[in-house]
Amino acid sequence: MYFKKITLLFFLIFASIGYAQTLSLKEAIKTGLENYGSIRAKNNYTNASKETLKQSRRDYLPNLNLSAQQDYGTVNGQNGPLYGFGGLGVASSGLPLPEQNWNSAFGALYLVNMNWDFFTFGKTQEKINLSKIDVQAKEKDLQQEKFQQEIKISAAYLNLLASQRLLISQQKNLSRAEVFKKTAAARVKNGLLAGVDSTLATAEVSKAKIALNLAKNFVKEQNNKLVDLMGVTPQDFVADTLFVTQIPKELIQGNAANDSLHPLLQLYKTKIDYSNQQVKLFKRFYYPTMSAFGVLQTRASGFENSYATDQNAFSRNYWDGVNPDRTNYLVGVGITWNLTTPFRSSKQVSAQKFVSQALQEEYNQADRELKSQLNFAEDKIKITLENYAEAPIQVDAAKRAYVQKSTLYKNGLTDLTDLTQTMYVLNRAEIDRDIVNNNVWQSYLLKVAATGNFDLFINEF
Repeated sequence: MYFKKITLLFFLIFASIGYAQTLSLKEAIKTGLENYGSIRAKNNYTNASKETLKQSRRDYLPNLNLSAQQDYGTVNGQNGPLYGFGGLGVASSGLPLPEQNWNSAFGALYLVNMNWDFFTFGKTQEKINLSKIDVQAKEKDLQQEKFQQEIKISAAYLNLLASQRLLISQQKNLSRAEVFKKTAAARVKNGLLAGVDSTLATAEVSKAKIALNLAKNFVKEQNNKLVDLMGVTPQDFVADTLFVTQIPKELIQGNAANDSLHPLLQLYKTKIDYSNQQVKLFKRFYYPTMSAFGVLQTRASGFENSYATDQNAFSRNYWDGVNPDRTNYLVGVGITWNLTTPFRSSKQVSAQKFVSQALQEEYNQADRELKSQLNFAEDKIKITLENYAEAPIQVDAAKRAYVQKSTLYKNGLTDLTDLTQTMYVLNRAEIDRDIVNNNVWQSYLLKVAATGNFDLFINEF
């Protein structure tokens, strides 16, 4: 019956504030993981790295080029050296005649070229391995981001619930103050009490209203924080009151062992693996590259084979100039090795090794911090459980004191100051009870954040 009254009061309060949607913790987490910007961004980064892995595998395919060109121009030649710097020279070929002439005809070149680095001493495979680890790193980064978001949403949800419970306590306190304001006013009117009691009772009501308004403002602040983490439009939520009636079962039954590595440590580990893989790749650049190549070339020209002796033996007809009549092919195997590359790459390898050592130190530091956080969470759980056991005793004692003082006040055996003091003690006890209960869940969430296994927390629901 008491719980039903509390629930009814709870919804009456939020009906006075405005429409509020009931929200479970699982719904809040699901919505936040789907909508939050950084998670969606890192999901795209992960997809991009997967596509890069596919691209690195396709890099092993040979280059196959098709080319065709049709030209019109002269073929004057000249004895002497020429370097087509920057591609600015032309490839006209012909007789070195004693003087310039302007005989011109069509010409064409059709070309198929294949080039394949078929053996790179492991460079290609190491690039693929590097892309694989990059995919793993992006996935671990995404998992870590999701884990952190789950913890943040859960903490914000607990804070919202605590603020809403405080709001109920302040509403109950206001109701008590209003009842005794009416009682005091009636007794003053009948001459049974001094007029100052009515004034003091009015002051207590005003004080209770101020406290209630502060509680409403606090609820709004916590609600907005949860809305931001969920990535939804501004709206009011009502948190599930399940937390009010129980504490985590794992704290009673004993926490299950967690052998999996914390998401943050998994992320650091993949970063270390990525750096070590880069070292392997840089070392592969010490070695040469073996290539296979082949060319099939067909040419056409409007200049006839007798043009060397007869400068009139050419045709300006288009088809005569582009119809292929000479073909050559070429196949071969080659090896290229820049002998200065090992001297340059050795420093790149050394630099990357220092990066790996730095990442290892960051891993060790994160591991120490998580262990310290876990130890702190264990101690905090013990303290909050002790407070959880004491809170009902405090509330029960405060209620009995309040009933006694109110009875004495109604019979004129005590003054309003004593009564308001017991009202304050009862209000404080109810607030402490709500906070202590919420702190049990908060401390358990802190432990979950340190262990890295969020299932321990979410499986409580």
